[in-house]
Amino acid sequence: MVMSVDTDALKVLADPLRMRIVSLLADEALCVCHLVEETGARQTNLSNHLKVLREAGLVETEPCGRFIYYKLRPAALDALADALGELAERARRTADSSRRRPCA
Repeated sequence: MVMSVDTDALKVLADPLRMRIVSLLADEALCVCHLVEETGARQTNLSNHLKVLREAGLVETEPCGRFIYYKLRPAALDALADALGELAERARRTADSSRRRPCA
């Protein structure tokens, strides 16, 4: 069943700005000031999106002096990728077998 895929994480990543943040964090840990430069979004908007990403378990924080750096949690992304990969494999097997449920 599709429910094995973390639908909350998919909803979080469906937002274009959050996906942009995740894409930027894939290359390096960044603080909000860096994300403001890269995205052009307001600091308060980015902070709200980062909170959503943290609550979804996709991002973690690392204090550094008076700044907070954000970085991705690879294990969370791996789990999501594995679930989607399993779904794709099931779809391939179904497509290859031409399996379908008969109508009543």
